[in-house]
Amino acid sequence: MCDVQCDETRNIWKGKTVPVTEAVGMVLAHDITEIRQDEFKGRAFKKGHIVRHEDISHLQRLGKEHLFVLNIAEDEMHEDDAAYALANALMGEGVTMEGEPKEGKINIVANRDGLLKINKDALLQFNMLGDVMCASLHDNTVVKSGQVVAGTRAIPLVVKRRIIEEAMAIAEKVRVKIPPYPPLVKGGWGFEGNQEDYKFTGIIAVKKMRRPKAGIIITGNEVYYGRIKDAFAPIITKKIETFKGEIVGIYYAPDDEVFIEARLRELIEAGADLLITTGGMSVDPDDVTRFAIRTLGATDITYGSAVLPGAMFLVAYFNKLKVKSQKSDKPLNPPITKGGQEVDSGLQTPDSELVTILGIPACGMYHKTTIFDLILLRVLAGEKIGRYELAELGHGGLCLNCKECRYPVCPFGK
Repeated sequence: MCDVQCDETRNIWKGKTVPVTEAVGMVLAHDITEIRQDEFKGRAFKKGHIVRHEDISHLQRLGKEHLFVLNIAEDEMHEDDAAYALANALMGEGVTMEGEPKEGKINIVANRDGLLKINKDALLQFNMLGDVMCASLHDNTVVKSGQVVAGTRAIPLVVKRRIIEEAMAIAEKVRVKIPPYPPLVKGGWGFEGNQEDYKFTGIIAVKKMRRPKAGIIITGNEVYYGRIKDAFAPIITKKIETFKGEIVGIYYAPDDEVFIEARLRELIEAGADLLITTGGMSVDPDDVTRFAIRTLGATDITYGSAVLPGAMFLVAYFNKLKVKSQKSDKPLNPPITKGGQEVDSGLQTPDSELVTILGIPACGMYHKTTIFDLILLRVLAGEKIGRYELAELGHGGLCLNCKECRYPVCPFGK
């Protein structure tokens, strides 16, 4: 029997080894992997397995002449225990662990269909620690329930506990508990509900994607007066139906600001929670769609994106609560006062009252994939899109115009 000890700077375990023939009755301190070419790769013996006489020949076929007997100090963690702790810290809403750690690694899987969200800055800090790692799919990837979205592990067999605690602290900084809207309860403000009603952000999360009720307005004199055949309606309809959405209505409009604004309002009154306008987004004098959206009363209007195709894209929001409050003598959200002074209630407009408006330039008609495809996912996941979100898409925002489009399995928008 020989003792083996390595210094902390090399970050390797300390313990002892025994000949495999003398290991009967002893407990394995780590998983043992078996690889059979073109057949199998996985765990042959699990950590904690008590070695039996019949295991000796199997272990020798795996090339094991000695087995490791591990001594773990109080300030250290075994790789499996560390992986479990790391995965717990990394997970936000919509994800769960896939079984138990195997060979020091554990997968994180989606527990519902939705949009994968990765906090890339926090993930980088996490991986910079060196003795821990997490690899994930790309941020803003549509995933299915049960799909592996990330994997994490402690890299050494035995890792210092302080490293795991540092990694968990990084994850906890971005793990925020968010109550659902509205935070208004009888007798005061605040949310009183079931634990499952809360949402948790985190380094890794899967957001639900709502089914849109879309209203579409196709602008342009050339289409309205029948000079050319419309190509937009079937394209937009198909993309909305991909997410099991409903088309509330499709209107055709000339390049007339008043006409377009009226059709937008009609679609909102018909129940649309997503308005999509096509065309009329350039700087030509006849392109008035942007002005119609502003006249409607839309706010947070952002025009222009760092994506090709789709530079002349527009996103805006219309708050139905404002319209309702204008028709009522009483404000919908009465101000809260403290000491005679009005204070911020913390209320935000609920998603059900906020209509997102997306203005698609002409490129959406002849390019299969554009800025619209990148942003629609995030809108349906409840994200608020503004200048920052459109600007950060510049890295990876150049479409390669492949002969055979493979989106989303490509670098566009990544």
